[in-house]
Amino acid sequence: MNAYRRVIAVADRGLLSIDNLTELKALKTPSGEPLEFILAVPGRRYNDFEELLSPFHTKQCLKAETEIIGESKWEGLRLIVAHDPQAASERTATRDLKIKQLEDVAEQWVGKLDEQDGGKRYRGRKLSDGGARARFYHEVVDAKLARIIKVDLKSELFAYSIDRKARRRAEMMDGKLLLVSNTKDLTPAEIVSRYKSLADIERGFRVLKSELEIGPVYHRLPERIRAHASICFIALIIYRVMRHRLKQSHCSLSPERALQSLRRIQRHKITLNEKVHSGISTLSKEQGSLFDSLSVAKPTESRQLSLL
Repeated sequence: MNAYRRVIAVADRGLLSIDNLTELKALKTPSGEPLEFILAVPGRRYNDFEELLSPFHTKQCLKAETEIIGESKWEGLRLIVAHDPQAASERTATRDLKIKQLEDVAEQWVGKLDEQDGGKRYRGRKLSDGGARARFYHEVVDAKLARIIKVDLKSELFAYSIDRKARRRAEMMDGKLLLVSNTKDLTPAEIVSRYKSLADIERGFRVLKSELEIGPVYHRLPERIRAHASICFIALIIYRVMRHRLKQSHCSLSPERALQSLRRIQRHKITLNEKVHSGISTLSKEQGSLFDSLSVAKPTESRQLSLL
């Protein structure tokens, strides 16, 4: 008897569109059931959900100290909203700092333009309103704040304004994850957890490509290619176990940083008067703590030799 296997498609922000949703709703599994899916809403479409999010944000998010999850309806689907107050605070603070820095730059240029109009001269090329406007506009675009800082490109004088409504809208979206799903029995928290597991899988692929360097593959024979991939997969499992144990022990180091620290441990072996002596470099406090966090026995020898 074949066990029933449930398939739920989980996709990142790049897949969501009205066309894709229509096609996804029409898909059927081999058993004839509609395909279940969990899709993340791309940031560029967050403004479409402003009216739906506003009550949730006002009533629950403003005073939240830990992550909260809410649910609504959109286009006949479930709309799941997760709000992380810490991420929201950090995002808002970063944006406020960028806006303040741009305002300071604009104030300096306005002051320089006023002083030039008053007859004061500066070394170098004279600053013009058009030049200040163009430079400021490019800095605003580079900071990705064009929706909030509106540079008047038609005015003869250098001028800009802050769109307060757009700024409040951006702050409302800070720290939020929006997911749409057609699953019926999963709780909002379970849907968020399923989506976050996708990010964990993608992180594994990034580790394979970077830290473990699964490619390029220079082998030609199939068995050697399989061996290469198998070794990388085993290394990824070890990496994941390391990351889990470090997190469980509240260690702030990543597996990469932990390995960098542990690689500094050296084993010395010398022959003196036809007698072999060996030892291990003295473990630092951090290295000893890492062995404890990873639940790995510390290397031992009959005696330790100092590197100093």
